[in-house]
Amino acid sequence: MSRSDHLPAAPGVHPGAAGADVEVPRPGPEDPRTPAGTARLAGAAVALVVLLTAVAAAAGWHLTQGTSAVGFGDLVGLLTGREDIDAGTRDVLVGSRIPRLAAGLAVGFALGVAGALFQSLARNALASPDTLAVTAGAHFAVSAVAAFGLAVPLAASGAVATAGGLLAALLVLGLAGGSGTSTTRLILAGTAVALALQAATAALLILFAQETTGLFAWGGGSLSQLGLEAFQRATPVVLVATGGALLLARRLDLLGLGDDTAGVLGVPVRSTRLIGTVLAVLLTAAAVTLAGPIGFVGLAAPVLARLVSRAVPALQRHVVLIPAAGLVGALVVVLADAVMRAAIGADRAISIPTGITTTLLGAALLVFLARRGRDSGPTRQPPGTGAMARTARRFWIVLALCASAVAGVAVLGLLAGNTWLRTGDVALWLAGEGSPFLRFALDERAPRVAAALLAGAALALSGSLVQATCRNPLAEPGLLGITGGAGLGAVVVAGGAGAGGTATLLAAAAGSLLAFAVVYGLAWRGGLDTDRLVLIGIGFWYGSMAVTTYLLLRANPFDTPRIFTFLSGTTYGRSWSQVLPVAVLLLVAVPLAVVVRRELDLLALDEDTPRLVGVGLERVRLLVLTVAALLAAASVIAVGVVGFVGLVAPHLARALVGGRHARSVPVSLLVGATLLGVADVVGRTVLAPAELPAGLAVALIGAPYFVYLLSRSRA
Repeated sequence: MSRSDHLPAAPGVHPGAAGADVEVPRPGPEDPRTPAGTARLAGAAVALVVLLTAVAAAAGWHLTQGTSAVGFGDLVGLLTGREDIDAGTRDVLVGSRIPRLAAGLAVGFALGVAGALFQSLARNALASPDTLAVTAGAHFAVSAVAAFGLAVPLAASGAVATAGGLLAALLVLGLAGGSGTSTTRLILAGTAVALALQAATAALLILFAQETTGLFAWGGGSLSQLGLEAFQRATPVVLVATGGALLLARRLDLLGLGDDTAGVLGVPVRSTRLIGTVLAVLLTAAAVTLAGPIGFVGLAAPVLARLVSRAVPALQRHVVLIPAAGLVGALVVVLADAVMRAAIGADRAISIPTGITTTLLGAALLVFLARRGRDSGPTRQPPGTGAMARTARRFWIVLALCASAVAGVAVLGLLAGNTWLRTGDVALWLAGEGSPFLRFALDERAPRVAAALLAGAALALSGSLVQATCRNPLAEPGLLGITGGAGLGAVVVAGGAGAGGTATLLAAAAGSLLAFAVVYGLAWRGGLDTDRLVLIGIGFWYGSMAVTTYLLLRANPFDTPRIFTFLSGTTYGRSWSQVLPVAVLLLVAVPLAVVVRRELDLLALDEDTPRLVGVGLERVRLLVLTVAALLAAASVIAVGVVGFVGLVAPHLARALVGGRHARSVPVSLLVGATLLGVADVVGRTVLAPAELPAGLAVALIGAPYFVYLLSRSRA
């Protein structure tokens, strides 16, 4: 029996499913002729009317926000048919503001209903179109169609987005183990697939920049519309899918009691889950097609509606919850867009996607939900992720082979490029001889090779420390917010005048440490719960990415390609001054890891064993995570934001030499260096003279292993 996470689940979920501690409503509707039934119906009616009124008020305010001097009186005049409304005012309202409002209402409603379906089907309050990678799948599908120059009408693009979202959702649910899975597993599976799809999408945006013009801003979610045509085509899909969801309401109420109970009560569980998933994906795809990926509305809207259900119990019934979640979603999107336009001005807000605001809201909500959960005890190591003990002879053989691989990759990195060199050329360069072209080429390549190898080793060591400390074999620096904080800190100064390597290093280090301090502080509640640490870190990661996107869009257009490439992970233009900090930190961190190898072995076991043998648990944990944060910060300076290495390298090392950190850490260092070194060579040569950033290459290489790892570690 799998351990529950003790985090809030969907209403109607029984306490044994996903650790929920909410009250389970009795299956079946209340008889409306009884006082209790009448009170429930009245409460539901009042709640829906209040939500409708709030949406109407927000919509009215939204229509008054814009670049032209059109106010509430003009809106009333248009609605009442006043004759003194001039053509210009009418064009502003009908041609721009009403389509934008209509898009916001449709997108918010669709995502709210989709989120309610996903959370009920997964019996998990943290499931959403984002955490199940539906938006990333739809975004990738649309980007792929644009990249390859396929001109399709809106209806066809909706079908493309639907197919991409459906495949992504099915993959995530399959990897996570289906419904009733633990919160951490569901979030990690969705994050893994989303990261891989986002890397592939970013690669398309870089390699096919001309064909995908405008898709980067669109990828943040934008309500800008040229008319009502797109809204009119998306609305029937939203209405039909919502109607289908309402028809499933009774089944969803019973499904919350568990698969077995629902089956006994006559619910066809498999078909219900399949139909519900398809409906949710249709809703998400319609929203993505209309306004691009608007983040976290699908998470926030159902959760907010369920919070209201404490005061209005009727909202626990899906027949009421589904439209309520849709209305809350519409309210969130419209308010987020209006608040942003009112706060920074309509002129500046035009270039800022609405999805940034909603993502920040969802990230805060994810942190709030994780903090609400009670401590769930030690993290269980999923089956299939452990490593068998290996012999000392095997360790030395593997270590020698890995060291040889690093040396080979270093030589290959010096030889590879637009012009391939020979080993004799490298020997001449080392001797200070050779032609000017040869010296120039190797002077440019050498720091890049060193940056890739050292940053890969730093990320691998950071991942080893994080996984041991959190006792979570699926954790890595990026999932704890460390990489996101470092990247955000670096981007803050990257576009500034006179920003150099030292300033960027200090900013990245400060961002990494600040992210670590925030995540660690929020996760601490009389002790550190590792699942909570991971979830809060993911929330911080999403929030930092939203802010980073905002800064990228606000940056000087001439700086945008450079910053975007930096965020994708690259070794281009690296100098020895940017490589030196990583080397210095490794010289300090590697001996430290050797010194605390016994403590790391104990931390990886459980909470109690380290205390029984006299280990200062929190002191060691704080030290280790601080070192991991510094290593991640230094790697960001060397190669930008790179994911997957901190996850994949420690697992490969444990599979090769066993789980003892005295053996796995040095092998992990060499594996990480090899992996990022190979990714850098691939990125520089496969598409030459164009380059694929090393971070995207390593994500595309590491994603299949992540998928394999999750499939083996199903509970």
